[in-house]
Formats: sequence, C-alpha cells, structure tokens
Amino acid sequence: MDLERFEEKGAPRWRERLGQYWKLVRGDRPIGVLLLLWPTWWALWLAADGVPPAWTLFVFTAGVWLTRSAGCVINDYADRWLDPQVERTRGRPLATGAVSGREALAVFAVLMLAAFALVLTMNRLTMWLSVVGLFLAASYPYLKRHTYLPQVYLGLAFGWGIPMAFAAVQGEVPTVAWVLYGANILWATAYDTWYAMVDREDDIRAGSKSTAILFGDLDLAIQGVLYALVLVALYLVGDQAGLGAYYWAGLCVAAMLAAWEFVMARHRERQACFRAFLHNNWIGAAVFAGLAWDLAR
Repeated sequence: MDLERFEEKGAPRWRERLGQYWKLVRGDRPIGVLLLLWPTWWALWLAADGVPPAWTLFVFTAGVWLTRSAGCVINDYADRWLDPQVERTRGRPLATGAVSGREALAVFAVLMLAAFALVLTMNRLTMWLSVVGLFLAASYPYLKRHTYLPQVYLGLAFGWGIPMAFAAVQGEVPTVAWVLYGANILWATAYDTWYAMVDREDDIRAGSKSTAILFGDLDLAIQGVLYALVLVALYLVGDQAGLGAYYWAGLCVAAMLAAWEFVMARHRERQACFRAFLHNNWIGAAVFAGLAWDLAR
C-alpha cells in the first residue's frame, strides 16, 4: 500500500513508516530468526551442560533477533540495485523506494547498538568476539558481487553466536564449540542454497552470484554431500560432549527431515525449493530437542 492510499484511509503517517521498517527488518518473516536461534541455543545448552543462566539466555535470544534484523537491513541496502530485478524481492521497502538508504543505515545502526548494549553485560571475551560478529554481519551482503560462495559466508556470520555463547558461559571457546560452528557453516550453506535456487534464474540475469549458480546441474548431489557432512559434524559434537540416546534420536529425526527436503525439491521448482529452505527450521528444532532432553536427564 503506497503512502497516498494509506493517508486516504486516515491512518497516521508514523504507523505507515513503522510498517515499512517492520518489513525492512523482516519482522513479518521470522524464519531467519529461527535458523539463527537454533544453533545459538545448541551452543548455550552445551556450554552450560543444561539450561543456561536466565540473563545469558535472554541476551543471546534478544541478540539473535536484533542482529538478524540488522543483517536483513544491511543486506537490502547492499542489494538495492539487485532486488528490483528479482521477482521475490522487488517489493522490499528499499527496492520500492518506500524507505531511503539513509533511513536503512540509521535502522541498522540502532539495531547493532542495542545488540552491543546487551553484549556489554557479558564478559570481556564475549565482547571482543562480538566485534568479529559485527564485521561478519556487515560484510556478508557484498560477497555475492565477488564470489559464488556467499552462502558459506552466511554460515560464518549466522553461526558466530556459537563461540560467543561458549565464551559467555564458560569464559573460553573449547574445541567442541568450533566443531559445532563448522556444522552450522555447512548447514547454513545447504539451506541457503535452497533459498538461492529460488532466485537462480533472476540472479543470473542480474549478474549476481550464489552457490546455486556455481553448483549448476550438480546442485542436488552437492546438497546431499553438504547435509551428510552436517550430520557427521553433529555426530562429532555429540561424541565429544558425551551425549546420549536422546541426542542421537534427535539427530536421526533431523536426518529424516533433511531427506524429505530432497523429495520436496527434486524437480527444482521455485516454490518447492523455498519450502525446502523453510523446512530447515524443523531440523534445527529436532537437534535442539534431542540435545536439551539429553542434558536434562
């Protein structure tokens, strides 16, 4: 709805602006928050050997929403030249001009400052790691101009809450945290490749790059390898952490859910690939359920 139509209905302009900002931060699309939240919670529960301290849980949960929202804003700012050319993204506020580039940068700054204010309540190691996280989040959107592997970099950015969670709870980042971080990089690369397969034809025409374009006709085969490696890495995490039957059961459920994604997306249709992407929420939930249940025994 444009501003003129909105004003004709008597709605205040501030509400229209807030609505555009809400769309800008993807408040109407929570899947990104969930995909970022699950690995963060995996790490918190592992680091605490059970339920983490309440304030630490709040800081990281709120921080996930803030940083994911900020990441969406800076992504749209970087892609304001590309999004109008892509069917799925041409209605975004920056692509339509409903929000200006200056406004977007201001929203990004406010969100990151709020996230950093929360981090200031954690220990010094966590604060230093958050600086790396800021760099990863801010630089990710520009990778698709220079490399076919922005999905890998997304994994680096989306999983940075893992070493931060261990630092906050334990004051250090042990080996198991880095193995879990590696598992998340592989997982994010896989699920974001489903997402990139939705836009592949539009991205090729616009000159953008992605793993979906790089993999080409081998996309499903390489996706299979990626998901297999995710499961292997999560197996190593469970082995190193001494987890038991409930965790392994959760991992088995996650494997079956991943296999179902290939059934859904076997014809590479846009909507099917998008459903496969969304379906990864259940994989993250299955792993967390098994992990949390095992540690609660």
